[in-house]
Amino acid sequence: MANPKKKHSPSRRDSRRSANFRLVMGGLSGCSNCGAARPPHRVCMICGFYGDELVAAPKTKKSKGEKK
Repeated sequence: MANPKKKHSPSRRDSRRSANFRLVMGGLSGCSNCGAARPPHRVCMICGFYGDELVAAPKTKKSKGEKK
């Protein structure tokens, strides 16, 4: 098995590792119901629709005076 002849510097090591590191999110598509931007193949977080069906009720925040 091959071994390196000399130690690579941390800078060289990290630059090699960073080539595969991405924080960029993929493209977004529009919701067919409300038109909001959402990731493809996911339920819309605004209206709860997936395609033309209501899959999940949208989450709503409770006001201070409202009980559980």
